Amino acid sequence: MMSLPFYQRHHEHYDRAYRHKALQSTVSQYQKETKSKSAVYAQGSTAYARGSAGYRHASAADFSLDSSAAYSHGSSAYDLESAAYSYGSTAYDHSAAQSKRSAAYSLDSESLSKSSAAYSHGSESINKLAAAYRLGSEAYSLGLKDSNLMIEDQSYKMSPKAKRAKQNLVSEDKENEAIDYSVPIFTGREVSISGITDTEEERIKESAAYVAKRNLLATGEGVSVSKVAKSTSEEEHHEKKSRKVAIRESAERVALKKTLEETQAFHKKLNQDKLLHAPEFIIEPRSHTIWEKQNVKFHCSVAGWPAPRVTWYKNNVPINVQTHPGKYIIQSRYGLHSLEISTCDFDDIAQYRASAMNVKGEISAYASLVVKRYKGEIDASLLYPDSFSPSTVGVTPHGYASRFEISFVDKFDVAFGREGETMSLGCTVVISPDIKRFKPDIEWYRNGVLITPSKWVQMHWSGERASLTLTHANKEDEGLYTLRVVMGDYYEEYSSYVFVRDADAEIPGAPGAPLDVQCIDANKDYVIVSWKQPAVDGGNPILGYFIDRCEVGTTHWTQCNETPVKFARFPVTGLIEGRSYIFRVRAVNKAGISLPSRVSEPVAALDPADRARLRSHPSAPWTGQIIVTEEEPAEGVVPGPPTDLQVIEATKNYVVLSWKPPGQRGHEGIMYFVEKCVAGTEEWQRVNTEIPVKSPRFAVFDLAEGKSYCFRVRCCNSAGIGEPSEATEATVVDDKLDIPKAPGRIMPTRNTDTSVVVTWTEPPDAKELVGYYIESSVVGSGRWEPCNNNPVKGTRFICHGLINGEKYIFRVRAVNAAGLSEFSQDSEPIEVQAAIGGGLLHGVCPELSGKAGGLTDRTTSWEGMHASSQPIFDTDALLKCNAKFNRDTLPSSSDKLGSTGDNNLREMVKDAVTSAPQKFAAKQASKSQPGDVLTPEKVTKKKDTAAPSPPYDIMVLESVRDSMVLGWKQPKVTGGTEITGYYVNYREVVDGVPGKWMEANIKAISERAYRIANLKENMVYQFQVAAANLAGVGTPSLPSQPFKCEEWTIAVPGPPHDVTCTEVRKDSLVLLWKEPVYTGRSPIAGYYVDMKETEAKEEHWKSVNEKPLQKKFLKIGGLKEGVSYVFRVRATNQAGVGKPSHVTDPVVAETRPGTKEMVVDVDDNGVISLNFECDQMSPNSKFVWSKNYEPIEDDSRLNIDTKGGKSKATFKDLGEDDLGIYSCVVTDTDGVSSSHTIDEEEMKRLLALSHERKFPTVPLASELAVEILEKGEVRFWLQAEKLSGNAKANFVFNDKEIFNGEKYKMKVDQKTGLVEMIMDKLEDKDEGTYTFQLQDGKATNQSSLVLIGDVFKKLQDEADFQRKEWHRKQGPHFVDKLGWEVTDDCNVMLKCKVANIKKETHIVWYKDDREIMVDEEHDFKDGVCTLLISEFSKKDAGTYEVILKDDRGKDSSELKLKDTAFADLMNEVCRRIALSATDLKIQSTAEGIRLYSYVNYYVEDLRVGWVHNDTQIRFTDRVKTGVTGEQIWLQINEPTPQDKGKYTMELFDGKTGHKKTVDLSGQAFDEAFAEFQRLKQAAIAEKNRARVLGGLPDVVTIQEGKALNLSCTVWGDPTPEVSWLKNEKSFVSDANCILKFESGKNVSFTISTVSTFDSGKYSIVVKNKYGTETSDVTVIVISVSGQTGTVQGHDQNNIKVSKKKKTMTASKQKEGEKKDFIKPHAEEIIATEETPDPNEIPPVETEKDTKSKQRAAKKTDGKAAVAEMVPQPTESLDRQGKKPLEKKP
Repeated sequence: MMSLPFYQRHHEHYDRAYRHKALQSTVSQYQKETKSKSAVYAQGSTAYARGSAGYRHASAADFSLDSSAAYSHGSSAYDLESAAYSYGSTAYDHSAAQSKRSAAYSLDSESLSKSSAAYSHGSESINKLAAAYRLGSEAYSLGLKDSNLMIEDQSYKMSPKAKRAKQNLVSEDKENEAIDYSVPIFTGREVSISGITDTEEERIKESAAYVAKRNLLATGEGVSVSKVAKSTSEEEHHEKKSRKVAIRESAERVALKKTLEETQAFHKKLNQDKLLHAPEFIIEPRSHTIWEKQNVKFHCSVAGWPAPRVTWYKNNVPINVQTHPGKYIIQSRYGLHSLEISTCDFDDIAQYRASAMNVKGEISAYASLVVKRYKGEIDASLLYPDSFSPSTVGVTPHGYASRFEISFVDKFDVAFGREGETMSLGCTVVISPDIKRFKPDIEWYRNGVLITPSKWVQMHWSGERASLTLTHANKEDEGLYTLRVVMGDYYEEYSSYVFVRDADAEIPGAPGAPLDVQCIDANKDYVIVSWKQPAVDGGNPILGYFIDRCEVGTTHWTQCNETPVKFARFPVTGLIEGRSYIFRVRAVNKAGISLPSRVSEPVAALDPADRARLRSHPSAPWTGQIIVTEEEPAEGVVPGPPTDLQVIEATKNYVVLSWKPPGQRGHEGIMYFVEKCVAGTEEWQRVNTEIPVKSPRFAVFDLAEGKSYCFRVRCCNSAGIGEPSEATEATVVDDKLDIPKAPGRIMPTRNTDTSVVVTWTEPPDAKELVGYYIESSVVGSGRWEPCNNNPVKGTRFICHGLINGEKYIFRVRAVNAAGLSEFSQDSEPIEVQAAIGGGLLHGVCPELSGKAGGLTDRTTSWEGMHASSQPIFDTDALLKCNAKFNRDTLPSSSDKLGSTGDNNLREMVKDAVTSAPQKFAAKQASKSQPGDVLTPEKVTKKKDTAAPSPPYDIMVLESVRDSMVLGWKQPKVTGGTEITGYYVNYREVVDGVPGKWMEANIKAISERAYRIANLKENMVYQFQVAAANLAGVGTPSLPSQPFKCEEWTIAVPGPPHDVTCTEVRKDSLVLLWKEPVYTGRSPIAGYYVDMKETEAKEEHWKSVNEKPLQKKFLKIGGLKEGVSYVFRVRATNQAGVGKPSHVTDPVVAETRPGTKEMVVDVDDNGVISLNFECDQMSPNSKFVWSKNYEPIEDDSRLNIDTKGGKSKATFKDLGEDDLGIYSCVVTDTDGVSSSHTIDEEEMKRLLALSHERKFPTVPLASELAVEILEKGEVRFWLQAEKLSGNAKANFVFNDKEIFNGEKYKMKVDQKTGLVEMIMDKLEDKDEGTYTFQLQDGKATNQSSLVLIGDVFKKLQDEADFQRKEWHRKQGPHFVDKLGWEVTDDCNVMLKCKVANIKKETHIVWYKDDREIMVDEEHDFKDGVCTLLISEFSKKDAGTYEVILKDDRGKDSSELKLKDTAFADLMNEVCRRIALSATDLKIQSTAEGIRLYSYVNYYVEDLRVGWVHNDTQIRFTDRVKTGVTGEQIWLQINEPTPQDKGKYTMELFDGKTGHKKTVDLSGQAFDEAFAEFQRLKQAAIAEKNRARVLGGLPDVVTIQEGKALNLSCTVWGDPTPEVSWLKNEKSFVSDANCILKFESGKNVSFTISTVSTFDSGKYSIVVKNKYGTETSDVTVIVISVSGQTGTVQGHDQNNIKVSKKKKTMTASKQKEGEKKDFIKPHAEEIIATEETPDPNEIPPVETEKDTKSKQRAAKKTDGKAAVAEMVPQPTESLDRQGKKPLEKKP
């Protein structure tokens, strides 16, 4: 059933128009058939009308029922109670109830329509059930049919099922005509309508109608209608009557329809929400895994109302049963839906979906199907007995499958032809047994590729003979042709080689025609043509090639290039889109142009996507679903730049560019313009100036060879030309692909009488090799002939057509697209003569194959292989199978091999297949018959190859009664080539006398262990072994020791054998061995490895392992470099340890020069591989890979590719199954080998690296971050570790890409890897997630940053702040805000750093909004502004502000020094003061001893404590502390011996304490105490000495005649003596001069009348016992005339009268006094009364005077000592001249 379009699901009328075409055609056909039966129906309708009328009037019925007589017992329809009626009614009710879920009556069933038609035909013969038919028809037409119509009308409104053809019972348009009767289609929607109809009569009609319907449709037979001839009057009567019935029925139908609609509307309104619900799966389909050719069935159960429609899909494509008849069966029964798929194959592997849909919705369930194929060799038909194919097996009389015997007769031989000739190959095929119904499949292969019929190749099979005809031979047809005859799963084949030589050139000396012309990379207007160069150049070098094209359908050839091209690939441009072309190539040399090559296959100039679309076919019919996608109109959109522009090919003649179309290009097509420029310049030139390019490829010609160019591409459409793409990197115009070098080591080997095997080595550094050409020449002729005209792959070829007995030399040249290499060196001459045995062993001839290979052999070995890896056959082996051998001398090996076993059957001669995978060779050998006897023949030794030396160390590995197993060692000299096998001879030894040598094996054996059967028990034998290689059979070994053939009965195992050393390094090697042939009486439990130095004695053998080894290899480490070792192996079982193996050859532990290790590699695509390289290979060397030192036979996990001296083992899907040791050995070398261990850790590492390479990421040095720039701009950035020039970035905001513009400035720096985006301003709408997406080639990465909520708000605030800061900084501004620091002098300096200052910039300081006046202008030196506050204290707390301003603006900075900030500052000040404290010193005074220390200055916040002998000092009048200026002291008055000890001064700055200590004891105390005593006495003396206290001036100037009176006070205890001196001479009182001394203290000096003679120096001398003091006064008397008296000792002219002044000493000023701001000085803190100054006279001073002086000192606003108090102004300024504080304006 087809699914419905979405837009029709919600409309109630969709069912009418949506009908399946098949259903419409069926209904239409059905209606035609019913109309053709109108006459028959008219009679039935009449009878039906009679019966219905009679029944309606309750009269006796005129019908009879043969099966039941129940209806005959009543005359009224209401009395019908017969069993038949009851049964019918009950069955009907039951059926009606079940009909809802019955799928058998669904409208979907096509069979019901057919049944309806059959019923229509069957209505002619209603006999026995005529009455029942009439009754049932009437009841049905009146009741049930109408109800069906109503219900159906309801159903199409509610059910999603398709509505079928409308069912008509009465034609209302033509009432008087015979009415066509349509048999109703009973569907699953039919329900019982009991309860809706109102009368019992209608119920009875319903029941009767069901009985009739059941009998008619269920049985389908025995229904007939009796044709009764009626008169004309009766027919007219019934016609009139039927019209009345029709009218009545129409009225009743309308009434019933109205009743049903009302009832339906009521129930729908009542239960609409309850009934309708979306589909849901009760049982979902489950997935299956089955074998191939089995059937599978998916089941599901769905619930929903209306009943859901179920559609099945395969990989999301609806399954159409009609498209695949018999493949799919879809059923729906009773709500259970199923999909059955028959005979499953690999194409059925898919995901299947069941989709259930109704008007409420749709739901899907999924299941998968996996089909497996049995890989064994058992006949597939035995696994599936139900499926039998006559072409797969043969049937024997015993009834089970057997194989066919296929043989070839009259076979085709090696064929030689010329181009243009017709060649035919044929072979007669004999198949036994001959069963006619089993026909073989005939297949032809060329070089392993299946050939299909074409105009060049025709194939024919007559039933006995197969033939292949080359109608027009070309060199492309040269190769190995294989005829394969396939019978079921078995096949047999025969091969031969066909050579095609060049046709005669039209121009003598012209080259041969090129070959294998192919078209690659075709596009709309561009295609690349490639070809292979010919082998024949005509004697002159080929100068190049011309390429011609021809449009398909025409015969006109056009030359594509004007000048010849040497490169074997050429881009052809200028093609017309949509047209098809063919191409050909011609070679040219100086002699002329060659014949054209065979034309290529036609190629259409189309876009690759269009070409793929044309080749594909719709996988499913249209489902009716219409998907409408609304897009923004893209008309007028200028296309964006192309992407991924790169140079895909570069030669001397042209450069090919490739790119991808842009994503933004609108709806119209786009074209391209290509531009170029010389690297290093920006001079871009358009290449295609005339016509734009349509394809995303372009070849650029006319470039200067050797120059470097860059290229870019632009897109264009009708809207304009877009931006250019990113330019390519510089490309040098030169051939990137070099001509290969010449092959080396050409070695011919004899093969047959007319052929020679030629081998060579691949040229070094060869790239993209197409193959090789081989030429031969008869020695001395100087004429070279090509041996092949189609390049061969591999490094080995059979040259046929040679003359027997002639000597030939050979040479080889390599071919790639760049050209042909130089010829190799000529080989050594070789005479054409059959090799040993007359040619190739018959064991490799397909005609002698004893076992047909399976069809899978070809699949695994040939199909799907690249040309370079396809097996290259030894063509002589495969072609000369029909050579005329003397079969009498070549007996069948099956008669003589005896018990050589299956292992020998699987061996084959190595030259049968060359350069082929070993698995293929093994498979070919497994289906080959044993070969013929090789007759040893002496072979002349040549320079490069020789027969091998003899094997040695023959030993017996097992012995039974009639056979023995021998083992031996490989020859030490292989003869320069690989050993192909061994031949064993034996002889009997009787009583010490040897007998005649006999051959043990006919066919060479490759293993170094061989069982010789048919020996005599208890007989003594000797053996010898000879090795063979391509050069021949070597000398046999010396006879072995005599061995007795007897049954071994020992319990321990025999010796292991084939012990070899590999991977030899300077400190390790790997030892390999094979298990013993004889295992003893119990299984082998393990192995012990022994070793010793070669020269050591036998007793020096030591075991390497303590516990038995389960594996058969061991890596032995700890070897000494340069030491030679030997090894042996012993096997053990439960009985004990067996005999040791033969000792290995001595092995020197050394790493040979040039040794290379295996390298594990992960490429850019994530492919994991093991790589091994060898540069010591011989022509026959091969790489042999092993896992855990066992040959790798299963290639399902590993793919091995070998090219030249390199081999790669690639893991297909590295997993746990691949864990192990992987080793590689290069045969025919001196032990070149290496290994690599992949354990679980290594596997995890490789898988992680593979994932990283497969899905590379651009490594990020830093994730996406955001920062605010100087102007308030927001910068998003991330840093990639490395980006290439093609890297690009996408910027996404809230899942929407943003682009470079006014708001966003984006930049990608490929050099630094920096990707950034700058936004001018961060607005509210910019809140969200920002993502940077990086793409660099395949590597991608992205980083996101979420800026929402508080994070965004904080960033936005910071951006606004920075924007304001930037505007602020446009004028003078602060770089560092105002702060403080404490200087070393303990002063506080306020400082700030400013910038953008000029001369006009002013700075103003404020404290608490009052300007601090500064006299000097600040010079802004170093951009720092400072304000120095000396002696910082509490009064300096406050708010400081500094303002910068000029014409550009202003800026301010504020510093609050209050509370906590002030406390922090004071703590720092105190800390600096404490640190400035000097060490404690001891000072003696007159009062006692003083301990003191100086600080820079003192503040109250610095707490001082004193400790004596670790005890805090309690201060008293005797012991007190204080601060005087900058001195902190402790005064100890009248010290005693108890005051001795250690004193500590503790200074606490608020956080930490600082201590100063002094020791006042011992001598220090004694000296201080003595000084105290002295000072005390001196103080007493100073206190009591005589002294002049004052009153006398220094100089007195007086006029002559005046009176002079001088007085003063003296003091002393005792009272001093007073005397006067004049001019230093004693002077006594007289009448003129009166001297007085009164009261012991008052002294007066009076001169009544002074004269000039009184002038002079007067001195008063006071004296007592404590001392003397003199005070001088100079008297100058001025005469009236103006002359002064002369004073002795003085110049009177210089004497002047002055008043003697007493001055006060100012307080000491400290050095480095503060410059910027003067603080008021702190008052002195005195703990006790200060000691008086010695210069003062305390006795004279009264107590009142002392107190007044102290009050005066306290009023002073400065620092002063007690004895030196100087008043200072309250608002003093420092020496810088600062002004008083003023209020801030």
